[in-house]
Amino acid sequence: MLARPAVAARTAVFVQTRNMATLKEIQTRLKSITNISKITASMKMIASTKTTRAQRAMKVARAYGKVSNDFVKQAEVEKAAEAKELLITVSSDKGLCGGIHSSLARQSRKYLAENPDAPVVVLGDKAKVQLQRAYPNNIKYSFSQLGSTIPTFDETSAIASMVLNDKEIVFDNAKLLYNRFVSAIAFETDSIECFPIEQIVEAPNFKAYEYQDEVLENLNEFLLANSLHWALVEGHAAEMAAKRSAMENATKNAGDIINRLTLQYNRGRQAVITNELIDIITGASAL
Repeated sequence: MLARPAVAARTAVFVQTRNMATLKEIQTRLKSITNISKITASMKMIASTKTTRAQRAMKVARAYGKVSNDFVKQAEVEKAAEAKELLITVSSDKGLCGGIHSSLARQSRKYLAENPDAPVVVLGDKAKVQLQRAYPNNIKYSFSQLGSTIPTFDETSAIASMVLNDKEIVFDNAKLLYNRFVSAIAFETDSIECFPIEQIVEAPNFKAYEYQDEVLENLNEFLLANSLHWALVEGHAAEMAAKRSAMENATKNAGDIINRLTLQYNRGRQAVITNELIDIITGASAL
């Protein structure tokens, strides 16, 4: 008769200890996920501010870039048959922005699978890491420290000068792969065709003008730098918008986990209180 309350008491102590350990684990997880949600919410606010600034810069860069494209179209520049093309992948160094870099790297790998001998210039470490695994010998130049702030025309001019002045990189025209900003929640991987000045000079609608050699050299560098600037700035705006969406989703998911853990914690705490009441009632009955 006296053994039963002792066994029941030991069982109750074991259940209570187990529940307390579980409650401590849940409480620790709640604390860590709450801290993470605060970080993601802050990053979302920062990304929202940067997205607004990036959109303003994108509108200006897009206007200048479209002028360059219209100039090439009105000159009726045609792509040469069997032209050797240079691929320029415009990415950045920053992550935590969804699959924006993976989409760009995937399109680049698809292009290189069709053109295995094409030289590649990579802007940004994110695309470089993915392309270097499959096509390490194709990468001729890679530029880092891009994407932390809005790209400037001085940066793109320096990149264009370095590419054009390198005699080892031989190409007939260049293809820029970048992320085009569609909306605050959407982007598309797009391309910009860049033609060298030799092909522009031979265009039917360009032969009617008189020009100087120095002007042509400057025009050649300006057209590539202008297209690069357009691609970089628009890609930066798409990245900031993707980062804002990613942080918003992360904050929402963290809130859902916090709600589930809070419910689980409350149920566990209620079970502990119920077990303690049962122990008290059982002990009183035994006496």
